[in-house]
Amino acid sequence: MEDSQEPDLSTIIRLDIGGMKFTTTIRTLIQRDPNSMLAAMFSGRHCVIKDPQKGSVFIERDGTHFRHVLNWLRDGAIPILDASGYQELLREAEYYQLLGFVEQINTCLNRKKEEDEIKPEMTRKEVIKCIQSKRPKLRGINLSGLDLSKLDLSGVDFSHARLQNTFFSRANLQSAKFRDSEADGSNFHNANLRECEFVGASLRGALLAGANLQSANLQDASLDSCSFCEADLRSAHLQGADLTDANLSGANLEGANLKGVKLKGANLQCANLQRAYLRFVDLSETALEGAKLEGANRGGVIMPS
Repeated sequence: MEDSQEPDLSTIIRLDIGGMKFTTTIRTLIQRDPNSMLAAMFSGRHCVIKDPQKGSVFIERDGTHFRHVLNWLRDGAIPILDASGYQELLREAEYYQLLGFVEQINTCLNRKKEEDEIKPEMTRKEVIKCIQSKRPKLRGINLSGLDLSKLDLSGVDFSHARLQNTFFSRANLQSAKFRDSEADGSNFHNANLRECEFVGASLRGALLAGANLQSANLQDASLDSCSFCEADLRSAHLQGADLTDANLSGANLEGANLKGVKLKGANLQCANLQRAYLRFVDLSETALEGAKLEGANRGGVIMPS
C-alpha cells in the first residue's frame, strides 16, 4: 500500500513483528482504536513500505505478545497472564498507543497484584496436617481463597487471620475462634458454627445460609450484605453487629440478643424472632413479612410504618 488512497478495510495485511509472522486485515488494525499507531500506519494517510520479496510490513518489536494485541483488536479479548506477562504486554500496548488496551491491562495487573498479596500461606494438605496436632492454632495466618470445605476444624483458633473468599462449606467449626479475623466473601454454607466466636470479625458479603450458629458470639461483627437464609441463630449474641442489607429470611433467631444491632435494609421475612432481645432496635427499614415476634422483648423497638 505505497500510495495514500483511502484503504480497503478487507485488504489482507501480512505483518512481520520482530521475525514473527502475522496475518490480519486493515479493518482489524483500524476499527477498534482509530487513534492508535497501527490505525495511523494503515489508514491510507501514510506510505507503508512492504518487503518486496515477502510482501509483509516489518515492525521492529518483540512479537511474543503481538497475538494478544491482535486478539484485543479483533474482539476485545484480554489474556490471562501472570504479573510479569501483563507488564510485558503493557509495554507493547503503550508502544502501539492502544489506550483502551492499556487501561484494561492495568486493571488486570492491579488485580493480579492484589491476588498475589492475599495468596494463602498454607495449602489444604498443610492445614489438615496442622489440625491433626493436639492444639492447632492458625492465628493471624493468611488462608484467603483456600478450600477448607468439609474439614473438622472444631476448636481451631483463626483469630486475626486473613480468610477472604475462603471456603468453609459444610466444615465442622464448632467452638472455633474468628475474633477480629477478615473473612469477607467467605463461604460458610451449611457449616457447623455452634458456639463460634466472631467478635469484631469482618464477614461482609459472606455466605452463611443454612449454617448452624446456635449460641455463636457475633458481637460487633461486620455482617453487612451477608446471607443467613435458613441459618440457625438461636441464642446467638449479635449485640452491636452490623447487619445492614443482610438476608435473614427464614433464619431462626429465637432467643438471640440483637441489642444495638444495625438492620437497615435487612430481610427478616419469615424469620423466627420469638423471645429475641429487640429493645430499642430500629426495624423501620427491614422486611418483616411473615416474621414471628411472639414473646420478643420489644420495648422501644421501631417497627416499619
